[in-house]
Amino acid sequence: MSMDYYYRPRHMKISNGCWTCRLRRKKCDENHPTCHVCLALHITCYFDKAKPEWMDGGARQEEMAERLKREVKEKAPRRRGERAVQDSGDRGLETEADLSMANPDNDIHNDVIQVEIEPSPGFKVTSATIKLPQRGADCKLKQARESIAFGRSDTILLTFYLQHLFPFLFPFYQPSLLHQGGRAWVLEMMISSPVVRQATLCQSSYFFSLAQGMANWEAVLAQTRGAFGILRQSLQVIDGSGNITEHLHGAVRIMAGIMQVQRFEIAVLSFNNCQAHLNAALALFRQLLDSGSTGAVGLTTSFNTNFNDVLCRLGPSSWILSGQDIEVPSAEQAAFRFSSALLIFDDIIASTVLQEQPRLYDYYRSLLGTVDSIYEPPINLEAVVGCQNWVLLQIADIAVLDAWKQRCKGAGNLDVMELVRRATAIKDSLEIHLTRLETDPVVLSGAGNNKGSSLLDVFTAGSDDPGTPASQRSLVTRVWAHAALVYLFVVVSGWQPASADIRYHVSRIIELLTRQISPPALLRTMVWPFCVAGCLAEPAQEAHLRAIVEVLQPPSVFGTARKALEIMEKVWRSRDAGGDLASHDLATCFRSQGDLVLLV
Repeated sequence: MSMDYYYRPRHMKISNGCWTCRLRRKKCDENHPTCHVCLALHITCYFDKAKPEWMDGGARQEEMAERLKREVKEKAPRRRGERAVQDSGDRGLETEADLSMANPDNDIHNDVIQVEIEPSPGFKVTSATIKLPQRGADCKLKQARESIAFGRSDTILLTFYLQHLFPFLFPFYQPSLLHQGGRAWVLEMMISSPVVRQATLCQSSYFFSLAQGMANWEAVLAQTRGAFGILRQSLQVIDGSGNITEHLHGAVRIMAGIMQVQRFEIAVLSFNNCQAHLNAALALFRQLLDSGSTGAVGLTTSFNTNFNDVLCRLGPSSWILSGQDIEVPSAEQAAFRFSSALLIFDDIIASTVLQEQPRLYDYYRSLLGTVDSIYEPPINLEAVVGCQNWVLLQIADIAVLDAWKQRCKGAGNLDVMELVRRATAIKDSLEIHLTRLETDPVVLSGAGNNKGSSLLDVFTAGSDDPGTPASQRSLVTRVWAHAALVYLFVVVSGWQPASADIRYHVSRIIELLTRQISPPALLRTMVWPFCVAGCLAEPAQEAHLRAIVEVLQPPSVFGTARKALEIMEKVWRSRDAGGDLASHDLATCFRSQGDLVLLV
């Protein structure tokens, strides 16, 4: 499957050198969009047609000159690391060693590929060079990976990501340290994969700046340039090879990188690339599962087998200390399972906005299990996003029902009885499972929590201990289940906020968010159900909904929650102005913002 939609070459003629070289008074080769001088130094190449504001011949110009001097100095360790790699005979580490590590004997020569990137508005993206290793470079690549040198700033940012940002972004993801290796795979991926490293650095730069009380956009943009560049280059190589089996490990790393860049752009409320990122990740996922085909390609029953086959080929799993029997997943195995969960989650949420069947819908029953499945499925969404599989499966079914309804209405042959019959089956299933959840006892956070009082506690604590976000997965799932029912009622009966059913489920969501789920920051994992409830809320409930968002500080860290409130406020204004909401639906609310707004 071609991925041309994900990268688009551009060619521009530049008659003068870049502004960086002019400021540094260096000879520029005028290569666009990044000259080779800046590329070699790993510094920002300003190649705009218009003269930058800081080229004022005064204080701002001097300040920029000093900033570039610091940037050259900071990147010195990275350049020394690259020279060490070149001296060891490896030519492919800093570019995309990911792609050849899966099969060092593949027929890829030491070619150089120059790519120009078209990013989202606000991001000035540079090109970069891919140098693919020659045949038989496996040992050299392994040695080179061990000699990677980071600048101090990168080391601090990666540590910040591991210690603070990743747990904040994915509070429910708490794999066992002893039995699953914990989050060690994230560190290994950042060290060994330029794709994942750049994707995490751009996120870390942004949030680290916010933690310092300022937005260092220069650093953020620099890291984002690298992330966009490496992703598109890597996709070109895979697309050009025509056989993803040769690049299995690299493809998984690229998929993980795409999902991380997706999360970063959503965090900064840049939604215009969401569809492109989603398309690319979906295409990679399908190719990966097809590569694991056992001969029954296209059959739903084979997807589970194919998924497990890919996991096996991404191994072997590793052991903690030599001679011990403790087996943990390899970094690529853990990354594939984690990224697949995020991708399926995004696919489902996107379908509610687009009023289309989820693109991976045919895979869901095999990978997520059925609603009443007694077997553990290959992918556990609850462990990653906090919501149990059955709720998200039902949301996907509602999206399919909505898409069917829209097609029938367009053709003028909507069978209302059939619509109600299908909806009733979904409603009954949701209500049965929701009742079970509500009758189960829930241990609230903080009660009698002595976690971490000893080293043994740290090593043996389960992911469902009181005092952890994971202990509240049941409450979070209930929020999603109530929102799913609101979504279903709107699909079947239209926009009726005064309906007794809708009023009940909206009230339950607000009650759970304000009185039971803690800490309030967990709202960022439930933005979609929060927005669904808010759009159908009564005027008396608006203050409660605003308060839920306003307590989240600083505002820039909770951008998606504020985007949801913005969507809700627009619906409220339209209602108060006497607007016609009879033909309104939730997809209309989400689409009113223009781009694909993924509230994840």
